[in-house]
Amino acid sequence: MRYSQLIAAQSGSIRRSCRLRCLVLGGLLALGSPPAPTQAQAGPPVSAAVATLLRPAAVFDGQEMHPGWVVLVENDKITAVGPAAQVVPPPSARTLELPGLTLLPGLIEGHSHLLLHPYNETQWDDQVLLESQALRVARATVHAQRTLLAGFTTIRDLGTEGAGFADVGIKQAINQGIIPGPRLLVVTRALVATGSYGPKLSVDENVPQGAQEADGVDGIIRAVREQIGKGADIIKVYADYRWGPDGSAQPTFSQEELTLIVQTARSTGRGVVAHASTPEGMRRAILAGVETIEHGDGGTPEIFALMKKKGVALCPTVAASDAVAQYRGWHKGTDPVPPRIQQKHQSMAAALKAGVTLAQGGDVGVFPHGDNAREAELLVRDYGLTPLQVLRQATSGNAQIFHLADRGTIRPGLLADLVAVAGDPTQDVAALRQIRLVMKGGVLYRQP
Repeated sequence: MRYSQLIAAQSGSIRRSCRLRCLVLGGLLALGSPPAPTQAQAGPPVSAAVATLLRPAAVFDGQEMHPGWVVLVENDKITAVGPAAQVVPPPSARTLELPGLTLLPGLIEGHSHLLLHPYNETQWDDQVLLESQALRVARATVHAQRTLLAGFTTIRDLGTEGAGFADVGIKQAINQGIIPGPRLLVVTRALVATGSYGPKLSVDENVPQGAQEADGVDGIIRAVREQIGKGADIIKVYADYRWGPDGSAQPTFSQEELTLIVQTARSTGRGVVAHASTPEGMRRAILAGVETIEHGDGGTPEIFALMKKKGVALCPTVAASDAVAQYRGWHKGTDPVPPRIQQKHQSMAAALKAGVTLAQGGDVGVFPHGDNAREAELLVRDYGLTPLQVLRQATSGNAQIFHLADRGTIRPGLLADLVAVAGDPTQDVAALRQIRLVMKGGVLYRQP
């Protein structure tokens, strides 16, 4: 190549790089910032003093309420918790008064897709096929900020849905302080059996898929290892999907394939979660050794009894089901309850009767990021759980299920991921909408 050609090629590469940066910046500017919060300030993160004493009306420690307790934070950790008279801060500590507020552990979202946005804005197929990865990442940075300001300091992000390994980069950007957002547990691309997932267009075209196809011993081992090598914290598998006759949900991977996925992931210290809604898909995933079943709409008493026996948790995602039904024309409160929502109520009743452990996660992305509290509200209002039950699920419960020993409760030595809300969320779940303070790792992202 001549020198002039080399210079021209390099200039073209620089122009393409500049265009990409401008596209990302333009997407961020177009999306704008979240609506300004009321009665609380959400601006640039503010590092807490070396020691900060938080003095709320009460502390919910992940299990119980404690009126009159205070919490001492030093750097990024909680160092003392208890009645105000028993916690002596260092002389240099500042005191942050939080009158009328309840302090609780940072909330944990169990099922999110930062790289998706609501389906009533853009259909899933179009997001996967028509939106550039640069645009999707730009949008996801706003989603991450909105999630954090809504009080969710940790999320399981369960699949990029066609955006490759972009979740790994978003996680890195948050960890490096480039963008604000929650702590992420990522699964990258997720695993599907060939032919089972989407988008599906003309049979003459092989279009990009929303997850990674893999089959058989060699293909599955390679795909699991590739995702782990690229940064997956968890492996997600679609144990069934809508690829049966007339679009019915049917199992995808064989029992042997699912077991191999779990064994391969577990050998590296990682767990597997399974999208599953049919009894047979759920049964195979449970026997394979997955840690959570996502959705579980068609679960039967027998299947939930097996889940209970094997110690597999259910993440029911009732908010996504509710949102999709409304997108399809259901006028909630006036129209008859759609059959799929009726089935959800039946499966949830069976799961609760069997004593299955519930993880809390709404499948956020199907509905707006920052609206994560919708899952807790629906579990109380429509499914009969108490505010205390869902609050435990979203804090200490999710932390235990997801193996997060450094968060989820308020006690010395744990991460200073803390949220303050107006009112008592153990009595009124709507208090989770009244976020007044958000601290992650001792850094204030929102304060009164």
